Amino acid sequence: MGRRARKGGGRQAVVEIEALGGRGDGVATLEGRPVFVPVTLPGDRLRVRLTAEKAGGWRGEPLELLEEGPDRMEPPCRHFGPCGGCQLQHLSKETYDSWKRNLLVQALSRADVQAGEIGPLRQVSPRTRRRALLAARPSGDGVELGFRERFSHRIVALKECHILTPSLFSLCRTLKKYLQPFLEKDEIADLYIAEVDNGFDVLLSGVGAPDLEAREVFANPERLPEIRRFAWREASDAPVEPVVERSAPEVRFGEVIVRPPPGAFLQPTADGEKLLVETVLEGVPATTGSVLDLFSGCGTFTFHLAQRASVRAVEGESTTLSALQAAANGHGLAGRVQAEHRDLFRQPLRPEELNGFDVVVFDPRAAVQRNRRRIWRTARCLA
Repeated sequence: MGRRARKGGGRQAVVEIEALGGRGDGVATLEGRPVFVPVTLPGDRLRVRLTAEKAGGWRGEPLELLEEGPDRMEPPCRHFGPCGGCQLQHLSKETYDSWKRNLLVQALSRADVQAGEIGPLRQVSPRTRRRALLAARPSGDGVELGFRERFSHRIVALKECHILTPSLFSLCRTLKKYLQPFLEKDEIADLYIAEVDNGFDVLLSGVGAPDLEAREVFANPERLPEIRRFAWREASDAPVEPVVERSAPEVRFGEVIVRPPPGAFLQPTADGEKLLVETVLEGVPATTGSVLDLFSGCGTFTFHLAQRASVRAVEGESTTLSALQAAANGHGLAGRVQAEHRDLFRQPLRPEELNGFDVVVFDPRAAVQRNRRRIWRTARCLA
């Protein structure tokens, strides 16, 4: 049965969704094993096809919704379902809030951290996401550009988007007119695109070296001038080469301007970043002497914290850390910000290394699923 499911076209079954999993899939039980079904919610009764093995059970493909759960709402976006960009547009706000809260409680419990009072969920508005990882592929005389379908290489060509900022969505629709020279037939590339403070930063990944025709796309300075930098790399772990850099992309953290490297991590929304910074600063007394900022990135928290304490910023991405250090030096903060390159997933801090710090900021944001055990080990040290 499991072997047939792995090959696709597995058997069909009728299941009832009992709960939401940690990644937003509905979870049912079949023969004592879990079945993970996307775009479903508790109370849904439906017919599914078992398509692959997952976490000791199966992944289920929805075929027919026989009965709706009580908390279902109409998704606002026409692409919801096939598009892999969103998972929970069909969920009522009350159910979504409860699910998010339970995720936090369960995560803390796994790390043996006793949660105190948990405040209400604070959310950002639709259409405020300033970065995205899209897929691009040649199609006829043009280019398909959009999010991948869930568990598929198929691309959902976006006619609308309720998460991207309007300017980022508009750029995507314009940019795809110029991507064809960068792509080979049947080639699917990853397109990282970010809206920064002075324009846009674009990184095309998974393609061969651009030829002269591709490089000439940006030779005209009046073509897509809002793109500050367009870069490419052959693979996700390959060196990055700028195709054009009209000026360095910039982001501002407090009073400090940072020039991030291509593909650098940014909080998905500016409003979400503001909420996180406010929350962190609320927990850091004004009299704090020293702060340890783990997974510092380009300095989202570092430079705000440096206004009231000395900060040791620890980050595993060397180019990102270099951008942080350059910004610190350029704004006269070299004496208050110390940067350390360290892979915290492979080399988490030992308890004795925390001595001397009044506050630790711990914000892992990448490869969380792959490195969950190492993160919990670090979290237990912090607790």
